Amino acid sequence: MAVYALTGFSLVSLLSFGYLSWDWMKPSLVADVATDPMEKSPPPTFTRPPHIIFILTDDQGYHDIGYHGSDIQTPTLDRLAAEGVKLENYYIQPICTPAAPHHHCFPLALPPGRYQIHTGLQHSIIRPRQPNCLPLDQVTLPQKLQEAGYSTHMVGKWHLGFYKKECLPTRRGFDTFLGSLTGNVDYYTYDNCDGPDVCGYDLHEGEDVAWDQSGKYSTFLYAQRVSKILASHSPKEPIFIYVAFQAVHTPLQSPKEYIYRYRSMGNVARRKYAAMVTCMDEAVKNITWALKKYGYYDNSVMVFSTDNGGQTFSGGSNWPLRGRKGTYWEGGVRGIGFVHSPLIKRKRRTSWALVHITDWYPTLVSLARGNLSNVQGLDGYDVWPAISEGKESPRTEILHNIDPLYNHAKYGSLEDGFGIWNTAVQASIRVGEWKLLTGDPGYSDWIPPQTLTNFPGSWWNLERLTDGLRKSVWLFNITADPYERYDLSEQRPDVVRSLLMRLVHYNRTAIPVRYPAENPRAHPDFNGGAWGPWATEDEGEEWEGGRESLKSRNKKKKKCKICKLRSFFRKLNTRLMSNRI
Repeated sequence: MAVYALTGFSLVSLLSFGYLSWDWMKPSLVADVATDPMEKSPPPTFTRPPHIIFILTDDQGYHDIGYHGSDIQTPTLDRLAAEGVKLENYYIQPICTPAAPHHHCFPLALPPGRYQIHTGLQHSIIRPRQPNCLPLDQVTLPQKLQEAGYSTHMVGKWHLGFYKKECLPTRRGFDTFLGSLTGNVDYYTYDNCDGPDVCGYDLHEGEDVAWDQSGKYSTFLYAQRVSKILASHSPKEPIFIYVAFQAVHTPLQSPKEYIYRYRSMGNVARRKYAAMVTCMDEAVKNITWALKKYGYYDNSVMVFSTDNGGQTFSGGSNWPLRGRKGTYWEGGVRGIGFVHSPLIKRKRRTSWALVHITDWYPTLVSLARGNLSNVQGLDGYDVWPAISEGKESPRTEILHNIDPLYNHAKYGSLEDGFGIWNTAVQASIRVGEWKLLTGDPGYSDWIPPQTLTNFPGSWWNLERLTDGLRKSVWLFNITADPYERYDLSEQRPDVVRSLLMRLVHYNRTAIPVRYPAENPRAHPDFNGGAWGPWATEDEGEEWEGGRESLKSRNKKKKKCKICKLRSFFRKLNTRLMSNRI
């Protein structure tokens, strides 16, 4: 457990920022428009499928929005949330490896509506050189919306695998795509390095490399693209736009005029991070204005969500929640979320209905009047009645994750798990008001807002974890104790056993982990200097479902000298999956 680690913080604080080189979107541009994009309109009648805009931000901390008491300015998000429904019992999924703060999380649960254990992607992330992607046999959200007659578009960060063309956004349900395929690109140059001397360009238009867009700040570029899509489409036809901002993930880069607003912040990383959040807020303002201008707004549903907790060593803050990005503590799995729509029946309120990111799949497909009867194995629920009308949420529990390959906790055992669960295994579940964690949940401190010049000084040390290092089981009444300060595992062994049984239940439904060895053929040098697909369709088939047929294996032996090494890692992963739980 990385309790004492502080190394690496100074590195991100030294990252340079770029400069805005074009003037099509100045900070005050939208304010100069005569028509207020968010002025009140009469509630329309819900007579046809609504336009759906889903906005996802990357690594934005729970504390890093104005209405959570932040020192960061987010006037657009604050107003949209205030006029809609704030989701204050909203959870996302921890995809990152907790011990590796440089890993990049992604919204895996959103496209398929399933927990990670039901996709095979419950361990870590999809690395750029791995022959891996979202299982091709799982129907995605945009594919279901296409079936319902929607035009579907994606702008931003994909990060769901691209080793073969069948994995690309345009093959998984999106009519158009502009964005990056990997998880960590420069905001201006769109370069991404996956290790020493393994660097390449990563900005794509459809299935082609968008070399001509280099130099444009991604947050503005993506907002501009959304406006162009809306301008060229008819508001009489339903449209789905998924906007996955790169912001506010590292590298910490922002146009200098945004940084200037926070010049009084002593912490350099926090200053740059704050500038990126406010810049993203301006981009959302432009998107909202475009919805109004081109006639979509009155029949639209806008969903705003974060993908995971903030990275506290890179300027983010989850205060007063415990933990950070990549952990199973509330700071890693509890997200910022709200819905803004003229179609909501009970607006201007805060909802405490239990909602999980997997719920968007059935909720949005139902809103689109799509067909869910032929979709099996969904873990999400239709929560629109809870959001729009204030009804009780159909959800009563959340499996945060079970990761059988993550480092086992030193002090965990099957005995500690009442003989039914090995508590060394990293897992977490919430049932009703109770939350259970086993194994190593990840970095577990409470980290106050990083605004002091001498951070991490004595103030931060007051909140450092001082006990629990020899534990492998934690239990919290998360309703009464949302900050996870009072472990009740010893006082309520009956509840611990009950929740362990739920973990056992879910684990029986898990599919084998998909985490193949990296392939050297993925190097951008073999693709003209850009990241992109490298495997043929025949080569890709052997990885689907985590198994390899005898025929494809023999074919592979003739084509590639490293097939034996790949086979070894596949068998090793399967064996670890079977033996560790």
